[in-house]
Amino acid sequence: MRVSPGLSSFAAEPARAGDSLRPLMDFARDKVGGAGAAAATEVRLMATAGLRLQEERVREAILSSCRDVLRASGFRFEDSWAEVIPGSDEGIYAWIAANYALGTLGGNPHKTIGIIELGGASAQLTFVSDEVLPPELSRNFTFGETTYTLYSNSFLNFGQNAAQESFREILRSKDSSKNGTLVDPCAPKGYSRIKEVISRSNSLSKSKLENQFADSGDGDFTGCRSSSLMLLKKGNEECRYQRCQLGPTFVPELRGHFLATENFYFTSMFFGLKQSSSLSDFVLAGEQLCSKDMSTLRQKYPNQSDDDFSRYCFSSAYIVALLHDSLGVPLDDKRIEYSNQVGDTQVEWALGAFISNIKDTILESPGTGRSARKSRSLLAVLLGVFLLGGALWLARWRKPKTKIIYDLEKGRYIITRVS
Repeated sequence: MRVSPGLSSFAAEPARAGDSLRPLMDFARDKVGGAGAAAATEVRLMATAGLRLQEERVREAILSSCRDVLRASGFRFEDSWAEVIPGSDEGIYAWIAANYALGTLGGNPHKTIGIIELGGASAQLTFVSDEVLPPELSRNFTFGETTYTLYSNSFLNFGQNAAQESFREILRSKDSSKNGTLVDPCAPKGYSRIKEVISRSNSLSKSKLENQFADSGDGDFTGCRSSSLMLLKKGNEECRYQRCQLGPTFVPELRGHFLATENFYFTSMFFGLKQSSSLSDFVLAGEQLCSKDMSTLRQKYPNQSDDDFSRYCFSSAYIVALLHDSLGVPLDDKRIEYSNQVGDTQVEWALGAFISNIKDTILESPGTGRSARKSRSLLAVLLGVFLLGGALWLARWRKPKTKIIYDLEKGRYIITRVS
């Protein structure tokens, strides 16, 4: 179940944030069997980039409101179970979910798939690397008898929406006039947008209009790509590693296959690209979209808004600048799949967080034949709060014994109850 808006939307009224969780609590209570079962069921709240971008006082006010509701929900809850998780954890959880769905979790590290997410506020990159990694960018994850050494990093403000807004702010900062018209290479010709610049006072609820700008589309894919690369290189001069591909941050050479999710996937879907498309396909699609005028686009895509056309013009150029110009993925390379799921399994970081939390309780080492074993019963609910909404993952075993079976055909673990 998902609900929206996300918690970050309550920045001006944090006291209202907790109430947004009530539909999730009602859903969870029904799923676990009512109030009696809820008392033995843990509930956890993990917030991501939307709250990471907020000021600490706003963050804490929102979490405090959520804790009040969770405390009174009838579920097992401790205040420390509501937190803002680091972006690197979010990336690792998504990596776990993807490899669980593929059936590679617990097997050869070199057969795992890497994951690169392009969210709204941040981007995450997680994969097994053979390079010597800086300690702050290296994480070990053990599943059964296999330990994976992962490169995991989160790039705050490098998400699609945040990057596009940063780009527009750069345009505005270069303009010396008030209420000026700014030429945006990352929007189709004929696109126009009025931007109100709001200045917020010390009070969470008070703000005032400071200025207005009009953005006018220029439809220059090449210029947009170049500007996106400059944005991605910002902070390069502060690099303290041997090399830095994104801002001041080290990224090892990408090895193996990758799953590109969220806005990578949504952009490819908009253009009608295949899951295994190359970056050359993004270049061609982006050039065609950006160069068209708005009247043509409105006629061709009657169900899309003007802002959608601007978003995907920018996104196509930004994706090429990120993956090819920054991370070195060849334009004709097809080892990246653009999708939000593997088979029938939706790749959500919340699923990976759930697996990470219960793995030591229910799984025998997959290296010893992946046979089933008995484990103590577990009642757990994981509540993940996303930038655009919430996702609830539930699992419950009523019997005191369970067993784990590895399904060779589907390539995944199945948890069943023992009678």
